[in-house]
Amino acid sequence: MAASELYTKCARVWIPDAEEVWASAELTKDYKNGDASLQLALEDGKTIEHKLDPKTKNLPYLRNPDILVGENDLTALSYLHEPAVLHNLKVRFMDSKLIYTYCGIVLVAINPYETLPIYGSDIINAYSGQNMGDMDPHIFAVAEEAYKQMARDERNQSIIVSGESGAGKTVSAKYAMRYFATVSGSASEANVEDKVLASNPIMEAIGNAKTTRNDNSSRFGKYIEIGFDNRFHIIGANMRTYLLEKSRVVFQADEERNYHIFYQLCASAHLPEFKNLKLSSANDFLYTRQGRSPVIDGVDDTKELCTTRKAFLLLGINESYQMGLFQVLAAILHLGNVEIKDRDSDSSVIPPNNRHLTAFCELVGVTYQDMSQWLCHRKLKTASETYIKTLPRLQATNARDALSKHIYAKLFNWIVEHVNKALITNMKQHSFIGVLDIYGFETFEINSFEQFCINYANEKLQQQFNMHVFKLEQEEYMKEQIPWTLIDFYDNQPCINLIEAKMGILDLLDEECKMPKGSDDSWAQKLYNTHLKTCSLFEKPRMSNRAFIIQHFADKVEYQCEGFLEKNKDTVNEDQINVLKASKFDLLVELFQDEGKATSPTGQVPGTGGRTRLSIKPDKGRDKSSKEHKKTVGCQFRNSLQMLMETLNATTPHYVRCIKPNDFKMAFSFDPKRAVQQLRACGVLETIRISAAGFPSRWTYQEFFSRYRVLMKQKDVLPDKRLTCRNVLEKLVQDQDKYQFGKTKIFFRAGQVAYLEKLRADKLRAACIRIQKTIRCWLARKKYLRKRSAAITIQRFTRGYQARCLAKFMRRTQAATFIQKYQRMYVEKKRYRQKQAAALAMQTILRAYMARQKYQGLLREAKAVIIQKRIRGWLARCWYKRCLVSIVYLQCCIRRMRARHELKKLKIEARSVEHFKKLNKGMENKIMQLQRRIDEQTKDNRSVNEKLVSLENSYTTESERMRAELTRLRGAEEDAKNKANQVTSLQEQLEKLRKELSVTQQEKKTIEDWAHTYRDEMEKMVSELKDQNGTLKKDKDDLNRLIQEQSQQMTEKMTRAIVEETQQLETDLNEERSRYQNLLTEHLRLEEKYDDLKEMALSSNVSKPGHRRTDSTHSSNESEYTYNSEYAELEEGSRAAEDVTRGIDTSLTLKLQKRLTELEQEKQSLRNELENKEDQFQRARARDDAQFKKARGAELEYESLKRQELESENKKLKHDLADMRQSLLGDAATGAGAPGSPAYKVLLDQLNASCEELEVRKEEVLILRSQLVSQKEAMHHKETMTEPSVYADDVSKLKDADELKQAYVGLKDTNRSPRFMRQPLEVSDLLSRLRSAAPDFHKLNEDGELWLVNQGLKETSRLLEHQLQTQRRTYDNEVESLRGELQNVKEENNRQQQLLAQNLQLPPEARIEASLQHEITRLTNENLELMAEDPTASQEARVIILRRMVDLMEQLEKQDRTIRKLKKQLKVYSKRIGEMGAGQTEGQTSPGQVVDEPIHPVNIPRREKDFQGMLEYKKEDELKLVKNLILELKPRGVAVNLIPGLPAYILFMCLRHADYVNDDQKVRTLLTSTINSIKKILKKRGDDFETVSFWLSNTCRFLHCLKQYSGDEAFMRHNTSRQNEHCLSNFDLAEYRQVISDLAIQIYQQLIKCMENILQPMIVSGMLEHETIQGVSGVKPTGLRKRTSSIADEGTYTLESILRQLSAFHSTMCQHGTDPELIKQVVKQQFYIIGAVTLNNLLLRKDMCSWSKGMQIRYNVSQLEEWLRDKGLMTCGAKETLEPLIQAAQLLQVKKKTDEDAEAICSMCLALTTAQIVKVLNLYTPVNEFEERVSVAFIRTIQTRLRDRCESPQLLMDTKMIYPVTFPFSPSSLALETIQIPTSLNLGFLCRV
Repeated sequence: MAASELYTKCARVWIPDAEEVWASAELTKDYKNGDASLQLALEDGKTIEHKLDPKTKNLPYLRNPDILVGENDLTALSYLHEPAVLHNLKVRFMDSKLIYTYCGIVLVAINPYETLPIYGSDIINAYSGQNMGDMDPHIFAVAEEAYKQMARDERNQSIIVSGESGAGKTVSAKYAMRYFATVSGSASEANVEDKVLASNPIMEAIGNAKTTRNDNSSRFGKYIEIGFDNRFHIIGANMRTYLLEKSRVVFQADEERNYHIFYQLCASAHLPEFKNLKLSSANDFLYTRQGRSPVIDGVDDTKELCTTRKAFLLLGINESYQMGLFQVLAAILHLGNVEIKDRDSDSSVIPPNNRHLTAFCELVGVTYQDMSQWLCHRKLKTASETYIKTLPRLQATNARDALSKHIYAKLFNWIVEHVNKALITNMKQHSFIGVLDIYGFETFEINSFEQFCINYANEKLQQQFNMHVFKLEQEEYMKEQIPWTLIDFYDNQPCINLIEAKMGILDLLDEECKMPKGSDDSWAQKLYNTHLKTCSLFEKPRMSNRAFIIQHFADKVEYQCEGFLEKNKDTVNEDQINVLKASKFDLLVELFQDEGKATSPTGQVPGTGGRTRLSIKPDKGRDKSSKEHKKTVGCQFRNSLQMLMETLNATTPHYVRCIKPNDFKMAFSFDPKRAVQQLRACGVLETIRISAAGFPSRWTYQEFFSRYRVLMKQKDVLPDKRLTCRNVLEKLVQDQDKYQFGKTKIFFRAGQVAYLEKLRADKLRAACIRIQKTIRCWLARKKYLRKRSAAITIQRFTRGYQARCLAKFMRRTQAATFIQKYQRMYVEKKRYRQKQAAALAMQTILRAYMARQKYQGLLREAKAVIIQKRIRGWLARCWYKRCLVSIVYLQCCIRRMRARHELKKLKIEARSVEHFKKLNKGMENKIMQLQRRIDEQTKDNRSVNEKLVSLENSYTTESERMRAELTRLRGAEEDAKNKANQVTSLQEQLEKLRKELSVTQQEKKTIEDWAHTYRDEMEKMVSELKDQNGTLKKDKDDLNRLIQEQSQQMTEKMTRAIVEETQQLETDLNEERSRYQNLLTEHLRLEEKYDDLKEMALSSNVSKPGHRRTDSTHSSNESEYTYNSEYAELEEGSRAAEDVTRGIDTSLTLKLQKRLTELEQEKQSLRNELENKEDQFQRARARDDAQFKKARGAELEYESLKRQELESENKKLKHDLADMRQSLLGDAATGAGAPGSPAYKVLLDQLNASCEELEVRKEEVLILRSQLVSQKEAMHHKETMTEPSVYADDVSKLKDADELKQAYVGLKDTNRSPRFMRQPLEVSDLLSRLRSAAPDFHKLNEDGELWLVNQGLKETSRLLEHQLQTQRRTYDNEVESLRGELQNVKEENNRQQQLLAQNLQLPPEARIEASLQHEITRLTNENLELMAEDPTASQEARVIILRRMVDLMEQLEKQDRTIRKLKKQLKVYSKRIGEMGAGQTEGQTSPGQVVDEPIHPVNIPRREKDFQGMLEYKKEDELKLVKNLILELKPRGVAVNLIPGLPAYILFMCLRHADYVNDDQKVRTLLTSTINSIKKILKKRGDDFETVSFWLSNTCRFLHCLKQYSGDEAFMRHNTSRQNEHCLSNFDLAEYRQVISDLAIQIYQQLIKCMENILQPMIVSGMLEHETIQGVSGVKPTGLRKRTSSIADEGTYTLESILRQLSAFHSTMCQHGTDPELIKQVVKQQFYIIGAVTLNNLLLRKDMCSWSKGMQIRYNVSQLEEWLRDKGLMTCGAKETLEPLIQAAQLLQVKKKTDEDAEAICSMCLALTTAQIVKVLNLYTPVNEFEERVSVAFIRTIQTRLRDRCESPQLLMDTKMIYPVTFPFSPSSLALETIQIPTSLNLGFLCRV
């Protein structure tokens, strides 16, 4: 591809720039071959001419397409060069706030100078187990890659962290170690990972200091090896250090500090324990005030010292050693303040009683005289004598400083040694991961020996890095089998040879140090003579003879020779060391105890104050000869560096290059110049160059096909995608050297991907233009058609409007004519009607006045009669009621006395066994008597039927005769009516009317006049009133509106407050429940660890025969129950384990025990809090129930009012009936009420209707009363259950007649029973009333004798009919009662027979109990029947029955005690007999003989056996039961073939039998064995979802059974009467219910973990990576790192895989019979895991944040919702857990430009935190060039709008969070007695009871 094809108009290039290093420009004119310059336009609009180099003609670098900018991997860039790398890092760092970027195998980390929330445990969990290229770049990704390769390849790993001071090396290494400690954990409970992390604050305190570039700069290099066992758990660590900067102890430059530990001690000098150190402020000491910056912003040195001391304690350095260390450090500070003065020019002296020297001597335990002597003198040894020479002041001061540095170096060495001892382990190390935190390439204005050693080390590391990169590149090409040529890369071996080879710089330096008069100048001359002409990498400065220049891989560095020899020798005054060795301070002696046999000197001769570092890690295997004793610092450093390189070469290296973005420590500020310097120095650009030299861009065939499918024609697409890609590439790229085809990938040269992207963009742009053209045409045509249609519509409507106006005019003209005609007619008609109305009004008034007068007279007469009648009746009724009530009460008292006597007799009879036998015998006699009575009643019935037949015949003949007589009388009455004429009366009335008419006319005139005046006044008043009414209405409406608004606001406010309070209570309850369940999980985890430790301890010892270890996973209740039964075995096991457990760390055991007790206490407190919360919840529910009861009471009051209303209507009907009778009697005097008259008929019909209505009302009253009684009994059931005892006590106190009388009066006043208030009408009363009416009729109708006879006959017939009906009803009632009694007798007989059969089958001790239970049931039934018949009598009967029950229960308890004693004796005797007969049977029975067993009596079972829902088993079969039912049960067979929850039912039935026989030991052991066995099977098969789900369902069902049959009324509401009989009777298992509930919580959490382990690998692939909607997502170019393709390959998971797995989970739980509410909670947790994992990966993957991926996510979420809808689980809350993911997907798709878009995003993303929203916006990456990136200004706008949100700063969702689970009570309708045990369970030893 020619340059002219790339350097065309609008192409963008990079040109050098003085400020930004590289500036972007755009070509304004096409480049042609031979042009000497390019026409460019800068980004600011300025146009320049860029001239090309005439020699090289090199064109400027091309810019990558915008779609490639911001890539995670720099090698993914199409154009690989320095400006592209710099720009990509700047965009990621400044715009996206991403500090990590891959560059091939290197992780580039830019120091943000700001704390970022990307290092929490949630981020660690997100990166754990992920491939390195699957997530965004991170230090955790590198650590995970190293950990994974160590586990997979079983090869040691190394992480090399390098960079200059302030770049963040120490922090990166710290986070890498934290990752290993978090992910791997430790192999034991020694907390090794905590110790590894605790070494960081110690090493930072003694080895880090503030510099001008970094506030926490490491002034030494370190290599930490973290050891792992064969399970890849951390077991220990080892630390090696390099080149400690000792000169910092005595000298610091401006704005720098000494080591942190000195300032921490000075800041804590006020503490009591530091008083003896005699410290003060840091400004008071020379060694801490030289830099004039003693304080670091944001750092509290006092708190840092506390952290350091805690770390010391964790690593085993106790308080005494710590104080010793601090004492040495304080002595160094005091030594620096010792002032040395000149005595003369050649000698110096220390003034006597120097305060600081005195303090130094006291602290280190030496004499003041010796120390002052040897600080100013030194020994000179000759062959024969030793001289003492004085030192001048300058040399003495340097000697003092050298001693300080030497002491600090020894102290540093001692601390490192003890840290390594604390981190070492006795376990065998399987592999290790090394973390190298070492200084980067350094160059300053003055470079000395330290910079020389540092750059030498970086040369070695860069060589190793280059070789490794080249090796990986070569392996990739060979793996893909493509031809390749040797890549030319920079080899820095010549530079290394210059330094370390024979006669190299170090060799010459050591040689010069051995010379007696060696100097820096002579050494420099040797260097010039040796290397200046022979090595091109060595140069001499022009202006200096005491310096040299070396061409390093990064840059040229000029070194000053001054001080090289002294720093290389590194000596100290030996006399001073001898004084310190003679110290009384033990720690100081320990520091210098190996001085005489030291492997290397650690001091330094007086220097000029430069930075000096030395190796403080001596080689322990070093020879102790004098030659080795004189090793120089350079030699030591070369040897230790060689060992380091050997270690690194034996491991797989991983590289982290730290970059410092600016020199001012400003957050997210990028200086391109500084960045380019560091990129060149750390080897990143070399990696880019090696990659660019080969094939940097690599695509799989599938990815290439998916990305560039648009460049292919349909005919080019073949089934074989490899062949398709090959054909297309040959057409698109003519030069075949630009690409190569590998086995699985296509390799491209640099720039080819950009060319393909350009072709793709051109093709898409052309397609877009075509689409735009078509759409614009369609829009224009649509607009034209719309306008044309609008014009036609306007015309049509205009013409229609004109026609309608004409028609309207014509209609109005015609209507006016009609209106005139009808208006005139109306006026005349109105005048006529007014006159007519006036005449009628006068007539109406007159007639009404006459009628009222007549009516008033009749009314007064009738009311007087009614008053007399009512008073007489009331007096009679009062007398009758008083008599009746008195009689009834006396009868009750007499019957009660008799009942008491009868009760005493019954008690005496009940205590005798003979009575029970008589009852059975007397039952047969009673049946015979009843049979005879039935026969007699049958005969009587026949005779009564014959009499009834004869009476009916006579009645029919008499009724026919009476009907004929009635018709004759009616005819005579009609004739008499026609003849009666009243002419005279009518004439008189006519005259009266004429006179009244004349008077009325006169009055009419007067009234009309008055009416006119009154009308005018009224009209005025009405108008005024209307106005007032209008204003009042308006005020009323306003007030009503205000009242409604206020009431609505108050209602809403109260509702809102109630809802918020309820939600708060629910939230608090869920939080407490969650805390309790988390603590329960922690408690179980600690128990399991304790169990594992115990197993490890016991496994190392030979267990005794028969030894059995108790499962340590018992809860507190279980361990309490099982303690006694297993105490002996525990004692035996504890003796065996004592010796082993002594070897375990005692402090660890104490910590575990303390932690366990704390957890137990916290668990108990949380349980109490949970109970309090539940009590509050119950009280709130009780308040709601009280309100409900109050509302129910209101309903009852309403029903009582309705009853009273019906009664009043009943009275009214009776009153109307009486009025009708009186009116009938009154009208009879005038002849109107004669028999046969119409009025008589009407009254008779009304009478019949009223009677029928009266009966209907009576029935309604009775129904209402029964409902009220039943409701009251239901509401006050508990109170009525306690009434009998109260009544019994009260009645027993009434002894004499006076008390009975007083009780009767009180009862009459308080209990007015409707039964006594209203009695039925007797027949005699009815007859007397009918007879009393006869004289009245006779007086009213004297000549109607025949009618009187007819009336008498009617009354007689009615009376006979009534008597007949009454007799018939009586007879029917008697027959029904006899039949009922007969049926009851039969049922009683059957029950007695069944009871007898059951008693015969039961064991003897249970027969009496069963008979007593039957007797109690019978008495209870009789009591209920008696209550239904007579409440008063039922109370007395209840008292009697209760007393009998008490006696029976006492008798039952006595018998139970007797039976228990007999059982115990029987067991003792049977055991003795068995022991005596065992030896005899063994001796007498041979293997071939058959022993005759004793014949036991056999009970013949009946066919009809009533099972009681219990299973009996023997004590020795308990282990077999648990084994067959729990440990060896296969869930699949049980779930498919048997009823759900069968094991739970079987266990509960066994528990019921143990409760039934009152065996507490059996109950305890069964429950304990069940719980332990379930725990054991879960521990064994806890990763099997089917097993965990099966036992979760059965545990919940067992828990529900314990509640359902506990006897608590709250759990018995839904039970049948039969199920209530199965309730537990002897034991309260509430505590065990809590234990089983805890077990269910444990199983639930295990189920969630199991599901999470299954779903975890599917979620990311199915929800994010798989392309569910084909063709939507685009694949971007990838780098060297592996990327997961969005195209599903074989074996990858899809969304269908997730849905199938969810369906499998759901069907399994349904088959196991899991409660629906529990399934909903499980599904909610599943969806939370899916949503959280998907969102977390989205937040950590830049390649997934695009518009198309948002569409894929929303489609996947809709599929999950559809699954919920199909399963009927939309209301379980699972959909709400996906809300953050849905909003994140919407955020990817919405518009992100304007302020309105920002407001919409803030209102839409309520479920996302601010950090998550900003992270998604930062990561948003366009897949195509037509999408736009999110601007930095828009992101800042979002941050500003979301500033006030109160939320957690956590970025990722907690995937380990488990919602608190609840187990709603779900009673079972299955009857226990119907359960059959299948033979497949092998439970034949269980016996149904």
